Amino acid sequence: MGALMGLLLDPGLAGYTLAPDGPSAAGEAVNVLVSRHRGLPRDRMGHRLSASGRSLIVGALATTYGVRVTAGHLARDGHKRWSVPSLDLSASVAHVGTYSAVAFAPARRAIGVDLQDERDRPNALRWLGDLLGREEPATIRDFAECEALIKASHLTKETFAGTRLPAWRPGWRPTNTGTYEVRSVVLRAEGEPPLHLALACDAPAPVRFHHLEEE
Repeated sequence: MGALMGLLLDPGLAGYTLAPDGPSAAGEAVNVLVSRHRGLPRDRMGHRLSASGRSLIVGALATTYGVRVTAGHLARDGHKRWSVPSLDLSASVAHVGTYSAVAFAPARRAIGVDLQDERDRPNALRWLGDLLGREEPATIRDFAECEALIKASHLTKETFAGTRLPAWRPGWRPTNTGTYEVRSVVLRAEGEPPLHLALACDAPAPVRFHHLEEE
């Protein structure tokens, strides 16, 4: 896990556990696999092409739990939330640039994960700040937490108005959306801009990080 120690350097990591080498057992924890994909193909303009959400979840299951399944084992409900019924797991996936994050939780839990970079997006942040009832634009951290909350819950971008995020602190923080809570952290890789990773869940749970460096 030395590579992970170099990736996660934000003090907001209080309350997270770095997972030991090797697969984990399914249990009460939320397991999050953060991966860097160095060998992604490029389009005609030279931009990196991301792997599909299904393939990222399938690969993350093998890395995190040592279980090999096919895309046919994955399911989505009416709110587009992923699950793996045969393993009693719920799942969520996000990717930006060469990085991806896949989160797993026990099937009875609803889980959402999001990953955001710090590129400039003033209009989107002003719009989100208005939705959150603020006088100032939202932050990238807010953006990631809202996306994770949408992935975990029944909310959509069209029904998100009125949602409120509590002031940031390490660990889970309750929202005004049912029992859903959010938490977030900054990921830092040497020589690269920071990334913001956010989780949302319908109940707080221990969080374990895993890391895979792909060539």
